[in-house]
Amino acid sequence: MSEPVVERAHAKLNVFLRVLGRREDGYHDIETLLLPLELHDVVTVRPAERFSVDVVGVRAAELTSAGGESLVARAADAFARSTGLGARPSVAITVDKRIPVTAGMGGGSADAAAVLRALGRLRGVDRAELLAIAAEVGADVPALVHGGVVFAEGRGERVTGVHAVTTQWVVAPLAFGVRTPDAYGWWDEDPRTGPDPGALIAAFETGNDELLGSALFDDLQAGVVARHPEVGATLQMLEAAGALGAVMTGSGPTVVALARHLGHADALAAAVPGAFVTSGPPSGGR
Repeated sequence: MSEPVVERAHAKLNVFLRVLGRREDGYHDIETLLLPLELHDVVTVRPAERFSVDVVGVRAAELTSAGGESLVARAADAFARSTGLGARPSVAITVDKRIPVTAGMGGGSADAAAVLRALGRLRGVDRAELLAIAAEVGADVPALVHGGVVFAEGRGERVTGVHAVTTQWVVAPLAFGVRTPDAYGWWDEDPRTGPDPGALIAAFETGNDELLGSALFDDLQAGVVARHPEVGATLQMLEAAGALGAVMTGSGPTVVALARHLGHADALAAAVPGAFVTSGPPSGGR
């Protein structure tokens, strides 16, 4: 029997998220820069007599109650269809859950991407084919299969690698979730598209943190803040504490803030209850 395959499933933050408009298929065309973080789940895939998913770890109950493990099963189903297996692969999947759930940090997508990478290693499927499969599973999944920092376009399926230096971030989760369809639906009610991100990407690539901090944006933020003022209050706390910039990430409600260095990040985190420090991209790029 083959040995188990272990993959890290890194959380992500959206350095910016630009929404261009709603598509006929119900998705939205976007432009976004996704930065994987050191914070990660651990996904283990081992050959077994039948398919199963087991969620363990400090946030296991959050994932199960939110139905997030279904994205892992969806990834396995898509892999089976695309590679001619037919039925779900006979593997046992264990997700050690550490990333906050329904927080806009891509935890479910990261787990699905890790499952695809692991199945690809077990079955000898290359990354190009895995990226095509990932596009069937979810908007963030291709970027997280690709690994590293990526610029994503379309509904997230077109990805391009981006050079990046390490940056220090404070992550402030909130005690509620926001469904991605809701966040995009609120944007539809008052559609506003942010600026061309060229200067922001250049600042990110060259390590100009001062400029990067001032340029962070998320087009979904206004709609979420209007309905969840706690998000706006958290942004204000981090800005008042001296963050280079603060922004909601993804569909929220998690707020992230850019720090000058690790010591600065620690000071910012101390100003917001429940906040913690992380960095990205992770060592090794994935």
